[in-house]
Amino acid sequence: MHFDVISLFPEMVATIAEFGVVGRAQRRGLVTLDIENPRDHTSDVHRTVDDRPYGGGPGMVMKYEPLAGAVNAARQRSPEGSPVVYLSPQGNRFDQVSAKRFAELPGLILLAGRYEGIDERLIESQVDEELSLGDFVLSGGEVPAMAVIDAVVRLLPGVLGDEESAAQDSFMEGLLDHPHYTRPEDVEGRKVPDVLLSGDHAEIARWRMKEALGRTFTRRPELVEKLGLSDEQQALLDEFLKEQRQ
Repeated sequence: MHFDVISLFPEMVATIAEFGVVGRAQRRGLVTLDIENPRDHTSDVHRTVDDRPYGGGPGMVMKYEPLAGAVNAARQRSPEGSPVVYLSPQGNRFDQVSAKRFAELPGLILLAGRYEGIDERLIESQVDEELSLGDFVLSGGEVPAMAVIDAVVRLLPGVLGDEESAAQDSFMEGLLDHPHYTRPEDVEGRKVPDVLLSGDHAEIARWRMKEALGRTFTRRPELVEKLGLSDEQQALLDEFLKEQRQ
C-alpha cells in the first residue's frame, strides 16, 4: 500500500517509517511512503504557503496554490483510487472501521494542515474526506496522519508477525480489549487469573470475551449500545456485572 503525506514538516512525518510496525512493513516492501512539501510548489522567493484570512481574525490560513500543487504531485505518483483525506478538527471521527476501510485501498493521500486551517476552496475541489482524531486541538495534522498510517498498516496482510494479533486488537469486534498478563504469575500479591493458567482454551476464550464486554460497558458504554449484544454476550456481561457487585 502506498501512503503520501502533504506536510510542511516532512522530516517529522518521515520518522513513522523508521520504527516499529510501519518501519518493518516498509523494509519488507509491503508499504511505501512519500511526503510532499507545499513549499516546493510556491513561486516567490520566500516560499510563502500562508496568508491573512479574508474578513480579518487571528492567525494565518494555508494558501490554495501550494496545496493544490502538492496534491497534484501526490496524485500523479499514487495508485488510482487513492483518496485525499484532510486531517481536520471538523472531520468525521477516525475509528477502527475507518482504518479497516482504508486498509482495503491501494493508497491514501493524507493532507496535514497547519495554522488556522486551509483555504476552503482547496477542500471543496481537492479533498475527498475530512477526518478528526477527536475533540481536541493539535498544532497540525502531522501527528494525526502518522496515527492513521500506523492504524492502517497493522491491518495489511503480512505486516504483523502473528496474523491473529490485529484481529484481537481493541475495537476489531467493536469492543475494548480484554486484560493481558505475562510472567511472573504473582506480582506483589496480584496473581494471574486461574483460568489463564488452566490450559482450557474454550474457557480462556469465554473469560476474555466476558472481560472485554465488561471493560467496554464500564469505560465506553456507547460502544456496547452501538454494537447490539447477542444473547450469549448479554449473559456474559450480566455475569461480569454480578461478579463486580460481589
